[in-house]
Amino acid sequence: MAEIINTIGRRKTSVARIYMSAGSGNIVVNNKDFKEYFPTDVLQIIVNQPFAVTEQEGNFDLKINVNGGGVAGQAEAVRLAISRALCEIDAENRPPLKAEGFLTRDPRMVERKKYGRRKARRRFQFSKR
Repeated sequence: MAEIINTIGRRKTSVARIYMSAGSGNIVVNNKDFKEYFPTDVLQIIVNQPFAVTEQEGNFDLKINVNGGGVAGQAEAVRLAISRALCEIDAENRPPLKAEGFLTRDPRMVERKKYGRRKARRRFQFSKR
């Protein structure tokens, strides 16, 4: 299996494009090691969750381009992309990933700011006098 699988994952305003090939578990995010790009354990666990669920840690090399949003949104976008790639590789990976909710595109986005308000819903401070 020498082909490279290309998938995309999104979360909030983050977009992650991944290129997955068979390998030794080497993960590169935006030309940095993924442990350097996602410094906290929580973010690293989020990225590795699809491999843990399908018991395939260290079987694939990943080259990831991710932009937009913050680190948490980016990590979840990467998780969705990896889950989609694992489903392309083997359809048997789909049920456990779906059960964990890794194949669902989280639709929650920031609500737009409305005029006459300080934020989307927050009103300006009321002054009695």
